[in-house]
Amino acid sequence: MWREGADLLLVDRPQSDIQELRDRLMASASDQQSAHSFAVDLSDPGAPQAVLSEARRLWPRLDILVNNAGIQGPIGMIADNDWAAWRETIQIDLLAPVELCKLAIAWMRETGGGRIVNLGGGGAAGLRPNFSAYATAKCGLIKFSETIAAEVAGLGIRVNCIAPGPMNTAMLQEILQAGTGQAGAAEYEQVRKQVASGATDPQIAADLIVYLASERSAGVTGKLISAVWDPWRTLHEHAEDLRGDIYTLRRIVPEERGKTW
Repeated sequence: MWREGADLLLVDRPQSDIQELRDRLMASASDQQSAHSFAVDLSDPGAPQAVLSEARRLWPRLDILVNNAGIQGPIGMIADNDWAAWRETIQIDLLAPVELCKLAIAWMRETGGGRIVNLGGGGAAGLRPNFSAYATAKCGLIKFSETIAAEVAGLGIRVNCIAPGPMNTAMLQEILQAGTGQAGAAEYEQVRKQVASGATDPQIAADLIVYLASERSAGVTGKLISAVWDPWRTLHEHAEDLRGDIYTLRRIVPEERGKTW
């Protein structure tokens, strides 16, 4: 977004490198372009309101909201998970972005529209045993995004989710540290191979976010789009087809699998 000339409010936890990132961006700023940092812990229920209040202090309108923050949460069988950590994962990965969307939509409605991109994936579209908190939060966020996309369709607001792919971040390292006993042999081996190969380039997901924030993607809303596997660069050419259930979470009935019972 920065390369396209957007002004940014960067949000991260206290004691992060958010101020350093802000300074690096400002060193390459174009005329009148600005980046701001705001340290807040999304495990605090008051954090979303604080973020939007800071954004309103800075600007008269909000064009784009990107909900990128997330934690892995407890790894292992649900019966053995720490319940406080499980609840915290839901707060950070689901409730905080939901409230940020709520507050952003109220503001965007006042000023004529906007774009929201939520990061999904993480097992939301398939089984992911031993990661129940993370998978539940991401699945909930995707269905929430589909729902509100329909609610705000007439307000000039588009809402989409993206699956960025396995990026080589601290979250993958947590899985390796958990080992096969907690993460499961299949998950552990998959992540080990991903880390060894360099995993997914984060720039691919960033480019998809830029696309969804742009006018090129007009007509694309309420979708879960894979940054790695889907032909998202040309989705606007298929806007009419996307009015249906393509790229959405849905129930599969027996007939779709050749069953007649």
